[in-house]
Amino acid sequence: MKGWEGIDAFVAVAEVGNFTKEAARLKVSTSQVSREIKRLEERLGIRLFVQNTRRVALTECGRLLEQRCRRLIDDRDDAFEVLTSGKDPIRGYIRLTCAIAYGERIIVPIVARFLAVHPEVSAEIELTDRVLDLVADGIDLGIRTG
Repeated sequence: MKGWEGIDAFVAVAEVGNFTKEAARLKVSTSQVSREIKRLEERLGIRLFVQNTRRVALTECGRLLEQRCRRLIDDRDDAFEVLTSGKDPIRGYIRLTCAIAYGERIIVPIVARFLAVHPEVSAEIELTDRVLDLVADGIDLGIRTG
């Protein structure tokens, strides 16, 4: 995640215009926020802010980076929201194979519970003691015990 390090702090400080206010909002020290942004500047090889005693302002490069990073953060947060809120259900078709005895006792009940929770998923289970060619037979998952 090194590529993301400092991005959230950078965008937040750009929005607030103050390291101290942002640090207080995040409940971390001002020096921690400052260090994150300093490391980001060093990694990029550019200055992102100009500072005086009362306020920080974005440089031209900082302004360009802030616009793009804000979109990235929004997209990241939207993706996390979709995944954790259940708005985007799991859907699709899966083919799996398993040994007969193990499949009947263990795998079929697990798959049945999974399908009950995820109604937009369908599954085909091939119970066989033969070893199949997963690719040639179009099998997504092969379960074998030994």
